[in-house]
Amino acid sequence: MRLVVGLGNPGPEYESTRHNVGFDVVDFLARREGLLFEPANSLERYDGPPAFLCARSFEPDALLVKPTTFMNRSGTIVPSLLTWAGAAPAELMVVFDDLDLPPAKLRLRSHGGAGGHNGLQSILETLGTDRVLRLRVGIGRPRTDAARHVLERFAPEEREAIDGAVAEAAEAVFAWLRAGDIDRLMSRFHSRWNQGPAQ
Repeated sequence: MRLVVGLGNPGPEYESTRHNVGFDVVDFLARREGLLFEPANSLERYDGPPAFLCARSFEPDALLVKPTTFMNRSGTIVPSLLTWAGAAPAELMVVFDDLDLPPAKLRLRSHGGAGGHNGLQSILETLGTDRVLRLRVGIGRPRTDAARHVLERFAPEEREAIDGAVAEAAEAVFAWLRAGDIDRLMSRFHSRWNQGPAQ
């Protein structure tokens, strides 16, 4: 089984904000595949921290996860979920927003630091490794302070590009869930993404 953790903050006041684009990607993929997000107690024999929603796929064998811990504590649930799934950190992908990428730009990396993202930092700390696949969705640099910027919604003129990036990111996630070949995934999608903005 492979796990995909989309990062965001819970609650309607955070919906569609820049910081919640990780949630948007897994939501898009779940809708496309006809999957429903359910509470932690829907997982048979799971006895770890219950602060998440999940959508289970059997073909491919995968679990889409949205932590409900708030961003800074996203890692709280991840070790227990990996143990439940019998999965290693290499079978985890984290999807999240990135201030350092232009809006709608996408990047895959197989390891590295958190780049100042508190949600990813929490996950890396709880796992004790930086060998975690991550898919970053650009949200652009702030015009004001970063804390305010990430909690803002996208401007109307950004929306079409962001919606396209979310769909493209979901496609990349699904390709990884089916094949699990990180190098091939990065080669295939980076060659597309480097041709221009996500369509």
